[in-house]
Amino acid sequence: MISINYIDVEEVPDLNPELLVLWLERTVISEGFECGDVNLVFCSDEYLLGVNKAYLNHNYYTDIVTFDYCEEGVVSGDLFISVDRVLDNAKVYKVSFLNELRRVCVHGVLHLCGYGDKTESEIEQMRAKEEFYLNNYVSRET
Repeated sequence: MISINYIDVEEVPDLNPELLVLWLERTVISEGFECGDVNLVFCSDEYLLGVNKAYLNHNYYTDIVTFDYCEEGVVSGDLFISVDRVLDNAKVYKVSFLNELRRVCVHGVLHLCGYGDKTESEIEQMRAKEEFYLNNYVSRET
């Protein structure tokens, strides 16, 4: 089950939480896993910086921090996502805020499914998977 929480931010504008959750759950299943407890935590830059410092010993802003609790084919974890950073990145990459938000969310879920992004080949594979799932996002009920 995927849940959405907010810390240090209001609700995310124009986000349809039900469709986002359904899409991410379908992503997990498409990758061959069962969806366990996944928490999307939308937060501010400052909050995520605190998480990054406290748990990863990193002193920089980032768009997402993923904590992986997966066991035996069941995807579980916490995804902390900075709404501030997503907004800034959307401007830099000249995409809509919601598109960038979805990319960051699926990026975190793909990490939970075992994809990395440390080497050039891992980054290439991660980007291809992100694009695949973004292209299959259904933005309205059909």
